[in-house]
Amino acid sequence: MSALKHKTVSGFIWSFIDQLFNSGITFIAGVILARLLSPTEFGLVGMTTAFIAISNTFINGGFSNALIRKKSCTDVDYSTVFYFNLAVGLLFFLILQISAPAIARFFEQTSLTNIIRVISLVLIIDSFSIIQRTILTKRVDFKLQSRISIVSSLLSGTVAISMALLGFGYWSLVAQRLVNQACYMLLLWALNSWRPLLVFSSASFKEHFGFGSKLLASGLIDSLYRIVYYLVIGKFFSAKELGYYMKSDGFKSIPSLYLNSIIGRVSYPILASMQDDKQRLKASYQKLIRSTMFITFVLMVGMAAVSEPMIITLIGEKWRPSIIYLQLLCFTGMLYPLHALNLNMLQLSGRSDLFLKLEIIKKALAVPTIFIGIYWGIKMMIVGMIINGWLAYYINSYWSGRFIGYSFLHQLSDILPSLGLSLLMGISIYLLGLLLPLSYLWLLLIQVLFGATFIFLFCELTKFRDYLFLKNILIEKLSLRNKK
Repeated sequence: MSALKHKTVSGFIWSFIDQLFNSGITFIAGVILARLLSPTEFGLVGMTTAFIAISNTFINGGFSNALIRKKSCTDVDYSTVFYFNLAVGLLFFLILQISAPAIARFFEQTSLTNIIRVISLVLIIDSFSIIQRTILTKRVDFKLQSRISIVSSLLSGTVAISMALLGFGYWSLVAQRLVNQACYMLLLWALNSWRPLLVFSSASFKEHFGFGSKLLASGLIDSLYRIVYYLVIGKFFSAKELGYYMKSDGFKSIPSLYLNSIIGRVSYPILASMQDDKQRLKASYQKLIRSTMFITFVLMVGMAAVSEPMIITLIGEKWRPSIIYLQLLCFTGMLYPLHALNLNMLQLSGRSDLFLKLEIIKKALAVPTIFIGIYWGIKMMIVGMIINGWLAYYINSYWSGRFIGYSFLHQLSDILPSLGLSLLMGISIYLLGLLLPLSYLWLLLIQVLFGATFIFLFCELTKFRDYLFLKNILIEKLSLRNKK
């Protein structure tokens, strides 16, 4: 196994471990909190998501990707971006302190004033973490990041559940976010040796701002797009409906966004090291697309098929309205890793200007979806999101494919077998659920076991290409570990 391949596989494995344990801890904590708290309490905290997400986009400013893309960064580069992040974090913290009453009036929820003022502390905490995390990512050191994330998730989940049991209500969710980020930041500083210099280089800032500013604008547009649905539901429906949507969106995010995070943060520095070898870059990129989408399609279609027994078993009958939202959202989430990989390719090509233009076009196409939600309801809004997701995929893949000769049709032909297999599995699982007169718990267990067996036997018997690729990597990695 070559050094680069070893680093790639190791990065993916540690990133997978990170996300697996984090997802597991967050999932278990979320299930317990959903049983202890009401949908309305989740919705109230969800109303703050939009403003925190937008602020975080400004704090990062696209500089992280600019630093990762640069082949050799100095401590001056890191220190300059660190002080920029910190200054912007403080600025947006103050903005939210002042605007909190106005936001509360917008949603007609007076309790939001104090929630926003407390939860906005996360902006300052995050601004201390970005460069430390960027340095570890650039080194493809996900082992340390994984350990820190797991400890942070475990501690924050424990604090949140304890507070919920003591009757703190929505403050439990606020504390979970703050404790998680604070613990993560403190451990990064304790375990990573980098420290900022007392220097701010205008030349370094201009260099990274030229590339990063377009990613900042793109990130801002994307953040607005993702959270505008929270704003629409919170404003035109209710905190309770937002709670239902949030919980289904949270379930959907476990496989989709977390897998997206693994692929994005590991593939970007690895592919960046190949950017001067187009043929090698294309071959690696094609394998990433195939293997990633095989896993994604299986997980997302499977979750859609078992949504009803999963939600009722895990968080109770009071969350039943979340079922249809989750079933539909799974078909939006399955495209997230595709978007991430194609957008990574645009960044690697240095075309942050094109990246920005495409974001503007894609989000302009999504505007009708927002009005659909206002006038025809949340379910129709999600259907619009699914359609928009496929349009966005076509746009992303068309332009990224031009840089390495990997067209949209070529990509589509690579992923359609995995999509077809996943749909066949999902339909089989869903029909099985309709036929078996069992309790939701037993039905969930049987459906999951049946789905896993179906995929395994089908792939083994047909020698399914993408399954074999992942299987061989796993066998190779385990063989090397046993030799040690």
